[in-house]
Amino acid sequence: MNYLSAENISKNFGDRWLFKNLNFGISQGQRVALVGVNGSGKTTLLNVLSGSLPPDEGGVSIRKEVSIGFLGQNPVFNEELSVQENIFGGQSEVLDLLRDYEAAMADPNTSADKMQQLMERMEEQQAWDYEVKVKQILSKLGINNLEDRVKNLSGGQRKRVAMARVLIEEPSMIILDEPTNHLDLDTIEWLENLLSTQNTTLLMVTHDRYFLDKVANEVAELDNGQLYTYKGNYSYFVEKKAERETNEAAETEKARNLMRKELDWIRRQPKARGTKAKYRVDAFEELKEKAAKKVTGPQMELSVKTTRQGGKIIEVEHISKSFGDKKIVDDFSYVFKKKDRIGVVGPNGAGKSTFLNMLVGKLQPDSGTIDAGQTTVFGYYTQGDLTFKDDQRVIDIVKEIAEVVETANGEVITASQFLQHFQFAPPQQYTFVSKLSGGEKRRLQLLRVLIKNPNFLILDEPTNDLDIITLNILEDFLLNFGGCLLIVSHDRYFMDRLVEHLFVFEGEGQIRNFPGNYTDYREWQKEQDKEEQQEKQNAAPAPAVEKKPEPTSKRKLSYQEKREYEQLEGEIKQLESRKAELIEIMNAGTTTDHEQLTAWATELETINEQLEEKEFRWLELSELI
Repeated sequence: MNYLSAENISKNFGDRWLFKNLNFGISQGQRVALVGVNGSGKTTLLNVLSGSLPPDEGGVSIRKEVSIGFLGQNPVFNEELSVQENIFGGQSEVLDLLRDYEAAMADPNTSADKMQQLMERMEEQQAWDYEVKVKQILSKLGINNLEDRVKNLSGGQRKRVAMARVLIEEPSMIILDEPTNHLDLDTIEWLENLLSTQNTTLLMVTHDRYFLDKVANEVAELDNGQLYTYKGNYSYFVEKKAERETNEAAETEKARNLMRKELDWIRRQPKARGTKAKYRVDAFEELKEKAAKKVTGPQMELSVKTTRQGGKIIEVEHISKSFGDKKIVDDFSYVFKKKDRIGVVGPNGAGKSTFLNMLVGKLQPDSGTIDAGQTTVFGYYTQGDLTFKDDQRVIDIVKEIAEVVETANGEVITASQFLQHFQFAPPQQYTFVSKLSGGEKRRLQLLRVLIKNPNFLILDEPTNDLDIITLNILEDFLLNFGGCLLIVSHDRYFMDRLVEHLFVFEGEGQIRNFPGNYTDYREWQKEQDKEEQQEKQNAAPAPAVEKKPEPTSKRKLSYQEKREYEQLEGEIKQLESRKAELIEIMNAGTTTDHEQLTAWATELETINEQLEEKEFRWLELSELI
């Protein structure tokens, strides 16, 4: 069933067409990831498809019974209303009932009669299961105080409230623009599982490659105003995109060779246009357009010289920091070594940015010392440093730092050449900052940090708003960076490629120094959780009952129970195998039959329920063995 169709839509900003005569459709069960470089028009296209922005040409049609939930980069709220009023403001009887119920629960003056009436209505509407789901969504997104006014929330809090609103309303189709921004790693993994196991129809823009690979079953790339679709996950897209670009480059080169011959023919003909073969002149114009097509080559090669680093880098001794009763860091020590590559992870609000600010001297610890070596030169990329003026030109912003840049091999390049390495073509270098997209501004900010030739690079959420192509190139640069690297990021792929050990903020000021990357840590954490659960089961105290003589022997499994236990092991194994097979099939995107996709999603939900039931029974029987 087709949910949304866009026919011949076009959108222009200033003197530039972001896309023209573009056609696109999405059907039930499709989970499409939209990718493309910063400034290609991804966010604009989502706004047009969601109805938030009208196209300049063409039209978007949505099936009558289909509802759209849209999470934009800058969510719109009624600023004067509370979080609760904004979240439960949808057009649903159950949502209205839940809003009334939550408000009554929060009000100590609610009468017993009113509470009883609301509970009866909850029963009639079968809203209890829905309420459990709502509470889980709010809890996972860290939304605890529903009475806060939206106008008092930070940007990250607003994004999470908007996410909760979309998920709670349960629309037919969800459109998400960078859904993982401002979410911690645990929440990203929860959202990933939620969207990949449900029968969700989804269109999203994301730079998180693990998230994209698990959730999407189709990738659409917006490139030079054209949309290219790939049936499959991100890994499949990377392979097929490389093939497409190779073929396009060969075709463009062939067109250029042919155009040289045709140009020679055009020049040798009489000037009067009517004396030339009109069909050949028209063909020449088409050929010229094809030959002028940009050939994709190396996007960005970064190799800046780093300042020489001495033996002493940074020595951190017994530092502590608190805000009121909340401990951020409690007695932490570490001596940084040459070429340290450290990732910093932990939930939002744990104090990661505070820790970085103490390292560079922007904040002082309450106790302890931080001693940086004389040769240590910081490059500090933060989330909130977009201080450009809209009337500044791109190249002037770079020249404020340096007119020329020395590369690692001793070559000196101009500020303009350095900008080209960062995918700012010469015409764009003289545009005003106000015309840049959010990702392009982030890229410019990162350039300003690297141009200073630091030897200790600190990146606080560098992946937010950057496109996947820029991320790949940035990763390659950082792999060859000769100094120390300290990264805070919720991008698991980015962390896995770049870091060798972690500072894990565990709460109450405790920071664990873990040897390994993020995936290593998650595997270790799962093992720890299993061991803790086993220890709890083993150490569980017997119920406090009157002591009786111990039986001569423990009750044994009956014959039927033994057979059931053995059968359960096989059944659980088969279900796990089928579950893995279904997830692989759905993510591979080998079919566009959405009735089949719906059937697979339904089967997956049934398998999850059966697994939970059988595993619980298996545990019961195993305790009797």
